Amino acid sequence: MTPQLTAFHRLLTIMDELREQCPWDRKQTFQSLRKLTIEETYELADEILSEDLNGIKEEVGDLLLHMVFYARIASERGAWDISDALNGVCEKLIQRHPHIYGDVVAEDEAAVKRNWEQIKLAEGKGKKTVLSGVPTALPAMVKAMRMQEKTAQFGFDWDNQEQVWEKVREEMEEFRTATTDADREAEFGDLLFSLVNYARWQGIDPETALERTNRKFRHRFEYVESRAPESGLASMSLEMMEKLWVAAKEGTDKARQTD
Repeated sequence: MTPQLTAFHRLLTIMDELREQCPWDRKQTFQSLRKLTIEETYELADEILSEDLNGIKEEVGDLLLHMVFYARIASERGAWDISDALNGVCEKLIQRHPHIYGDVVAEDEAAVKRNWEQIKLAEGKGKKTVLSGVPTALPAMVKAMRMQEKTAQFGFDWDNQEQVWEKVREEMEEFRTATTDADREAEFGDLLFSLVNYARWQGIDPETALERTNRKFRHRFEYVESRAPESGLASMSLEMMEKLWVAAKEGTDKARQTD
């Protein structure tokens, strides 16, 4: 048995033991684990953004545990077990890669994605449209990107990035001139959607870009906060906070240049 299979078998054995002997593990259900799985997924996303290989390894292990947990619960119900899930995804991969396991020709990534979506539609499984494969629970920005990517594979897209940028400018002006609360909200949503589209054309993942900016803002503000007097931030002038912000920014820029 390979080291990978040995390790996976060890995890399955431990899962069985915990499910049978641990009061907490015995109590868990699909629903109780769901929120924990979402949390673990975001923790993995954080480690990926930080490019912490050890952190990624740990979070991948945590998510694998959750997948094994779901399979154990399903097997208790007589529905399916981990081998069914693994064989299912193997068959799906073979079916959706006819350029590898069949005689279909796919010369580039775009062709692979287009074939993938067409095969998914042909398979049915309750998904009757291209966009029905986009989970409704995705964060709004990620969902916007995925919908744009999927429809673009079938030709529903702009001809060039200049047109996309012009759409951004158009939506920005409509937001600026909106007069009611409802219109401002609607136009702001349109503006964000158009910016996500422009990011796609630029090869930028908007969710990752925004999260990097969030981290940058947090780092710089915490630098300002750490240098506040004992009386706290409220006693600092805006001028002093701005000076500290610039110092934090310069320190970040220098660190980036030496990486």
